[in-house]
Amino acid sequence: MKDKTTSTGQVEISVILPSYNEASLMENTVEKVIGAIEEITPSYEIIIAQDGSTDGGEKVGDSLACRFPFVTHLYSKKRLGRGAALKNAFKNSHGSIMVYMDMDLATDLRCLRSLVDAIAVEKYDFAVGSRMLPESMVERSLRRQLASRFYNLLVRIMLGSKIKDHQCGFKAFGRQPTLLILDEVAARHWFFDTEILVRAARKDYRIKELPVCWKSDGKTKVNSVRDTYRMGRSVFELWWHLRKGQ
Repeated sequence: MKDKTTSTGQVEISVILPSYNEASLMENTVEKVIGAIEEITPSYEIIIAQDGSTDGGEKVGDSLACRFPFVTHLYSKKRLGRGAALKNAFKNSHGSIMVYMDMDLATDLRCLRSLVDAIAVEKYDFAVGSRMLPESMVERSLRRQLASRFYNLLVRIMLGSKIKDHQCGFKAFGRQPTLLILDEVAARHWFFDTEILVRAARKDYRIKELPVCWKSDGKTKVNSVRDTYRMGRSVFELWWHLRKGQ
């Protein structure tokens, strides 16, 4: 954690960057995140959570950790799944607020302050970027937009969630509530975001949804057929577990 000797009122933030085969983006992303986070607080750390990358990201991550003492590089040779990599990073973080964002920075970093303030100032337990709010500015294909809307509708109907966008890769978590429910979250991959928010809401934690500026780079690791099936199945599995009180 950079600047551990903070004065009263300063927020300690852990920024987590999950990564799978994104070595080409890593250095630029870390530099941009540093610029954005230093406008909010001098007390922060950045955790690169690599999940079985095979594109040379291990060397890039190690290089960044040597270059910046506040950067931690967590590398797993074995593919854990995005959710499992995030869970590991949360447990190895130190900030009172844990933020994670996608390595491609699809969400404009100008939205970061409002995300952090939702927890630090407004005292919400969780804050989530949403591409589904009227104020949001979003650029992505119609097919992905329709698929996302259908998925989020399914989650709201089946799991009773009031959140409009469960999957945007731009979220902030209060440390204490997150660690209290983290081990209950079974999802190891893309469904992690949905499950942790559903479980948090069922425990009456306060969740704020914020508009974002979001732009797709046209690339995605989501397989539209395979992952849509898996996510749909995960919704029904979580519904069944919650029904049984698990």
